[in-house]
Amino acid sequence: MHVRQLVVTDFRSYATAQLDLGPGVTTLVGLNGQGKTNLVEAIGYAASLSSHRVATDQPLVRFGAERATIRAVVVRHGRDSTIDLELNPGRANRAHLNRSPVPRPRDVLGTLRSVLFAPEDLALVKGDPAERRRFLDDLLVARQPRWAGVRSEYDRVLKQRNALLKQGAPLLRAGGRARRPRPGDPDADEARESVLHTLHVWDTHLAAVGSQLLYARLRLTRDLTPDLTSAYDAVSESTSGASMTYRCSVHEEMAERIAAGEVPEPAELEAAIGASLAAARDTELERGITTVGPHRDDLVLRLGELPAKGYASHGESWSFALGLKLAAYQLLRRDLGDDPVLILDDVFAELDSRRRERLAELVADCEQVIVTAAVPGDVPAALLAAGATASVTLGQVSQG
Repeated sequence: MHVRQLVVTDFRSYATAQLDLGPGVTTLVGLNGQGKTNLVEAIGYAASLSSHRVATDQPLVRFGAERATIRAVVVRHGRDSTIDLELNPGRANRAHLNRSPVPRPRDVLGTLRSVLFAPEDLALVKGDPAERRRFLDDLLVARQPRWAGVRSEYDRVLKQRNALLKQGAPLLRAGGRARRPRPGDPDADEARESVLHTLHVWDTHLAAVGSQLLYARLRLTRDLTPDLTSAYDAVSESTSGASMTYRCSVHEEMAERIAAGEVPEPAELEAAIGASLAAARDTELERGITTVGPHRDDLVLRLGELPAKGYASHGESWSFALGLKLAAYQLLRRDLGDDPVLILDDVFAELDSRRRERLAELVADCEQVIVTAAVPGDVPAALLAAGATASVTLGQVSQG
């Protein structure tokens, strides 16, 4: 799989730009702020429908423009597929596949698969649990696009349940500033029963959808760990034993089994989430938020016996984050029988010379690698010599 052509309009700093690509290595060279990362961000967006830099689409639209468009022509097994995306902040985005409209933008997922590593990915090691949850969920979708629908449904159920907890708490909790209805008030009793019934319904939905997402994450963690260990060792030339375990918000007994590497069946996970929600009800009513479910879980990264967060050096953290992305690449390559596009955004500048050479060796056989660098000297000579180079200056792309 490789991207043959990228065309953007009113995307980030570009009024319009076209980038022609081929298999092998392409290096985009330009000083910081010239727009090279914007191009690889567009490729990543075409693959995942999200940006690795921002959480909303508004910053992706050039200042003064109403919308942005991305077109990516993807070659797989000798056949072209064209993804067209229209980004409309504040309104629904639109998508076309091979010039035909699709009902939902997520219907284009799977046409292009990419793994992008950027300086922001250091947050996978040093940042909040949300960064690691997103890494797992994005990889799930890249592996099997249907998980995009499961994620969306889980987010919808969680939002509805949280709204009910906030609205219904004054009727159900024993304390707090809200005035409680008088005991024996028929209207109050009916309101309380209605809230309890609705909360039970959302508990059921959350446990059902959450167990699917949790089961998929646990299988992914199990499958990814050997690739992480080997990728970290290869990049860092270390045998520190990089590994990861899943920390779950369900009750202690199940959480311990999961932390030990067990992957319970979905029905068992559903029951555990349901029981944990029931046990946490008083706390949740007091706080007005859902405290149990995949949205509260974490991926614990370790070097040897110590957690990487807080103990790993900057270099070790960088190698760990890079190892996670290379592991994701190897997993997708093995699952799909095809290479995803590998994007290395300003990576080599952060590595010492030996690690640069090791990374260059590791990616040498990838079908397509897109590298960005401030100066050619940041990129190993063998990698530069093996492919094409394009210059990016003030939002203009020069190829030759």
